[in-house]
Amino acid sequence: MAELLVIRHGQASFGADNYDELSELGHKQSALVGAALRDSGWVPDRLITGTLTRQKQTLAAMGFEARPEIHAGFNEYDFHDLLSVRFQGDVPDVVRGERKTHFRTLRETILEWQTGGLRNAQESWADFVSRVAAARAFAVDTKAKKVLVVSSGGAIGQLTAACLNAPAEQMLTLNLQVRNTSITRFVFSGDKFSLHEFNAVPHLSTTERTKFLTYS
Repeated sequence: MAELLVIRHGQASFGADNYDELSELGHKQSALVGAALRDSGWVPDRLITGTLTRQKQTLAAMGFEARPEIHAGFNEYDFHDLLSVRFQGDVPDVVRGERKTHFRTLRETILEWQTGGLRNAQESWADFVSRVAAARAFAVDTKAKKVLVVSSGGAIGQLTAACLNAPAEQMLTLNLQVRNTSITRFVFSGDKFSLHEFNAVPHLSTTERTKFLTYS
């Protein structure tokens, strides 16, 4: 059996003008997960990221030398677009900048999107599901035995929910649990694709590193 490790990007710049950049802590988290994989003897023979800057920066900070492949199917859904559609272009400042309100609104907005709302969004729920499935197919269409992907929380939640044949709303429950630089591990062979480990952070599990745990 081959392994597919999907790493969520490091902490991004929540509340900044450009969210799609790793924070200083995000760079540190990324270096730690890369070192942890090497220390365990797990060195990938295929690297893939989405097209987002925070994903590419995470992989670069992990310190693997091979040139990565790019697949946009591993990108996050565009929450800013979904919010803009929901609030008709006038997103309240508290939703943008206050963390508790932001995540409560995220839950409400995604559930509306999944059930056929927000029809003017640039990407429909069905299109999101399809492109994540296409990204998975791309990642496992390989002779490589250790495939490393850097992705985002929503895509990881959808990969996991689809693997478990869970209902659509379970994606969001999983999405909101996914920690920055956590490891979700799948095993695959031919048509077989199974979840082996979800949202693991061995590199952040010591007492002195628990302060590095983040979710955005």
